[in-house]
Amino acid sequence: MAYVPGVALLAALVVGCSAGADGNANGADSKAGSPTVTPAPPGKYLTLPAPCRAVPRSTLKDLLPGAAELPGDQQDKVFRGSAAVTYDTDRKVGCSWKSDAPSATRSLSIDFERVVSYDPAVSDDDRADTVYAKKEKAAGLSSSATPGPPDEKDKKSEESEESEESGTAKDPADADATGSADPSPSESSGGSTDGTPGSSSSPEEALPSRILDNLGDAAFLQDLPKKADSTAQHHTVSVVFRTSNVVVTVRYAEQPALITQVPDGRELQEKAQALARKLAETLSE
Repeated sequence: MAYVPGVALLAALVVGCSAGADGNANGADSKAGSPTVTPAPPGKYLTLPAPCRAVPRSTLKDLLPGAAELPGDQQDKVFRGSAAVTYDTDRKVGCSWKSDAPSATRSLSIDFERVVSYDPAVSDDDRADTVYAKKEKAAGLSSSATPGPPDEKDKKSEESEESEESGTAKDPADADATGSADPSPSESSGGSTDGTPGSSSSPEEALPSRILDNLGDAAFLQDLPKKADSTAQHHTVSVVFRTSNVVVTVRYAEQPALITQVPDGRELQEKAQALARKLAETLSE
């Protein structure tokens, strides 16, 4: 029985050493470990709406004059719209519509982009704000600083990034997206668009691109009147807004059948903004 105390002592030493080792390990971890970083909150939206069903038929009838007078099959085709080709419908979706009337051609497109941040320190909303800010800067606008003309290198880089992010074909109207918000007088069609005393005869000056209030978390309107060719004027209005982690773009354009006709820029702007507000309300539901 003399060996029993020795065994007990050996067991006590082993337990003591183990406890000491754990204590040292824990102590080392507490000293060398970095503070736990709380992941940034996710965005509000996890999915996107079906784009070709996002605009009510009654609204399309108003935005696409002449479509309602088409025969049944043709009318349905116009109002059905054409979905944009995307690689991930949870991240990017879009739809476009076009109506040819005797007096003019109207076209409409909407695009939804759900932004996801893969950096745990950056929220989806903050990442979406960065995406939106690039679009705002490309339009020659800025809500936080006095806009200045970006240099040619920056413009090309931003155009390339935006094209890669969108995953869809670039709209021809976007060619002016990085241009000045106040085009040169040589592009003016001349003649007052609204007959208001004191208003400029230039649609570009009467209908400036600008930051919009009370639309999503941030928004801007870009007015792009331009001469498409030698036979007709082409006028495009884009409204871009961000709500949480989704960035929405609405493009509405008109091309008259005759060179003597000038699109009503104010009407295009009002209808594009009205549609953007409806889409913002739908997303908030």
